[in-house]
Amino acid sequence: MVAGNSMMITDLLKFFIGIMVLVILNQLTAQFPVRWDLTEEKRFSIQPATRDLLTNLDEVVYIDVYLDGELPAGFERLKKAIRETLEEFRVYAGDNIQYKFVNPNQAVSQSSRNQFYASLAEKGIQPSNVIDTKDGQRSEKLVFPGALVARGTEETGVLLLKGNKGAGPDQQLNQSIEGLEYELAAAIRGLSTTDRRRIGMVRGHGELADQDLADLTNSLASQYDIGNVNLAIFQNLIGYDALIVVKPVHPFSELEKYNLDQFIMQGGKALFFMDVLHLDMDSIKGEGTYALPVETNLDDMFFKYGVRINKDLVVDRFGQRYPIVVGTVGNQPNLQWMPWPFYPLINHTGDHPIVKNLDVLSTRFVSSMDTVKAEGVIKTPLFFSSEYSMKADYPVKVSLNDLRKDFNPETFNQGPIPLAYLLEGNMTSLFKNRLLPESAVGETPLEEGRSKIIVVADGDMMTSQLNPKTERPLPMGFDLASQQEAFANRDFLMNSMAYLLNDQGIINARNKEIKIRPLDTVRISDQRLSWQLFNLLTPLVLLIVYGVGRSYIRKRKYGNFK
Repeated sequence: MVAGNSMMITDLLKFFIGIMVLVILNQLTAQFPVRWDLTEEKRFSIQPATRDLLTNLDEVVYIDVYLDGELPAGFERLKKAIRETLEEFRVYAGDNIQYKFVNPNQAVSQSSRNQFYASLAEKGIQPSNVIDTKDGQRSEKLVFPGALVARGTEETGVLLLKGNKGAGPDQQLNQSIEGLEYELAAAIRGLSTTDRRRIGMVRGHGELADQDLADLTNSLASQYDIGNVNLAIFQNLIGYDALIVVKPVHPFSELEKYNLDQFIMQGGKALFFMDVLHLDMDSIKGEGTYALPVETNLDDMFFKYGVRINKDLVVDRFGQRYPIVVGTVGNQPNLQWMPWPFYPLINHTGDHPIVKNLDVLSTRFVSSMDTVKAEGVIKTPLFFSSEYSMKADYPVKVSLNDLRKDFNPETFNQGPIPLAYLLEGNMTSLFKNRLLPESAVGETPLEEGRSKIIVVADGDMMTSQLNPKTERPLPMGFDLASQQEAFANRDFLMNSMAYLLNDQGIINARNKEIKIRPLDTVRISDQRLSWQLFNLLTPLVLLIVYGVGRSYIRKRKYGNFK
């Protein structure tokens, strides 16, 4: 009897000790949370820069996600991924992240819904017209795959359906899920940052006018401070973190080039959109005209940094459509939009976070690029022409009449051709062991410096075309043929600047990769019944085996007990 009481007391002590251990562990995990991401691709892991951003939030950020109600299966998966991402954000930000899902179709009247749709579109949350098939019935739905992020009195719209539309719906949704952390974190950072970086627009060399760069400056101004820069005086560059050069047509003086070089040697970043051949579009009608060289006096500087823009034009079978009169209908010209091979559409990008999962880019009269030896510089190609492209070497004749001809597919065999490069690392100054410009004599230039620059062999990529009716600037990447913003030129600009100015920052969240593991639909159809029977009967069989085994063991154990 005493032994029985002793065993009972021992069991009770073990029980209470176990309870105390669980309480202590619970308190420790509350104070020092530990999380393990056991997924193969680390889909639930947050980048260190994102964690720092969320941990240091000093004000509540409200996020309204407009994905609720009855949604197609793919968008339900996107909704689930958004919820999981925001829950991960709350782990580090706590109550400073507040979110809710809103059904944009909940308004009672059609007019109220239309007004709400228009307000979302004005904030950058564009709808997607989705055709859903359920129980054999096809239906069209407007889905708003975006969120409104607000902090204090400021708010910004975020489109969460990104990715390459040419990759197919499932792939695009998967790419969108991969980019959720970056899109949401970038929006939060834009509203939370008080110390804004400064970007200088280089002027004085016939660069594009303000009207032509309207969307570029408006897009950058949402996150950065923008100002015009004259390179003739180096003091003008003090305080700027990055410079943008867009389609200069006049030469840079040696002093301007020296100041630009020294800005880069001191760690300043730069983004170049360059044309080496110029064409007047008004002259390409009829017999056409020849592309003329553009002398900017920057070729030797690019060469020193490790890249060269060739004097040619890339011609691609996959080109943006251009209007051309192919005849008349009655007394009216018959205007058709036909693929223009001198306007390559870019759907081949590298794996760098700047361009990963980027949608199609539009270019106009773009040139090929090569790399040259430059010690200490890492040269990363960002995007390429298609496999079916070729180089048209200078002198290049361009005529709209060529659109009426059938191109020989066999000649488009030189692709893919690199069209943009990221250069980063320890760069060597162009003016090392070289005479300085007269105005800089007596200075001691930096001969080396760590920096990052991006060189794109197209000066028109950032252009805002004008609306033919209103003469107002259109968004960059706007497709006149479809009358919509069809290309990702703005995304390329913003990603490029984020990478240049935010080293090892949240831009690296774009490296996240989530693998698609699709089911074999053929095997599902053929083996559907067998798997249903397996799932139904297996638990019953296991339960019977367990019961029989347990009964046998008990019989063996207690059968001879006296």
